[in-house]
Amino acid sequence: MAVIHRTTMSPGKLELLSGWLPSRPWYRGGEGAVPQLSKAGGYRLDDPEGEVGVEFMVVTDGSGDAPIAYQVPLTYRGAPLKGAEEGLIGTSEHGVLGRRWIYDGVHDPVLVEQLLALLAGRTTAQNQNASDAPDPTVDVRTAGQGAKGVPDGLTGPGKVRDTAGATVVTVGRAFEEGPVLQLTVTRVLGTEAATAEGLLRQVLAGWSAPDGTGERGVFAFLSSADL
Repeated sequence: MAVIHRTTMSPGKLELLSGWLPSRPWYRGGEGAVPQLSKAGGYRLDDPEGEVGVEFMVVTDGSGDAPIAYQVPLTYRGAPLKGAEEGLIGTSEHGVLGRRWIYDGVHDPVLVEQLLALLAGRTTAQNQNASDAPDPTVDVRTAGQGAKGVPDGLTGPGKVRDTAGATVVTVGRAFEEGPVLQLTVTRVLGTEAATAEGLLRQVLAGWSAPDGTGERGVFAFLSSADL
């Protein structure tokens, strides 16, 4: 169970993301844009080992003509993750836990494997702001009648590839031959529809627009489509 600490982080999450987002291929701000971020929602997943914080954070950028909501899956670690240098967003001093290494979670096997567990129905989404509190607003759906389930034993990440509105992560079986699947994580919320060929399951969740309006859309989906 993830414990939510009521404390400070320096620099804060929004500060770190403001410097990182413009470097992403899916960021919609113009050249030289400085994001004006506000927290807009999200959820958490538990690390079974209790070592890594796992958060799917939604931020709204108000720097342009219209606000844009981005999803940033984050992991928080007490030491650097070997081989994930490309996914490092930055470090921050946590008021209780000390220095934390914060990663874009699509590069972190703990987040990827727990997202796969959520899609398979083996774990439950947790409230973003409370300890030991499931979030019933996060919905996992099959692709329709006769849709196949999520295979057991999937691990990742393999190849990580950004598109104009999402990040696609290769996942597969660790110790036996089997199909390679793709896990798509929506980055620009409201733009990605789970319509890929071979769609297996998808995660839907909500966030708040700057005017307080509730929004809802596809946060992630698993597909057997060829890479």
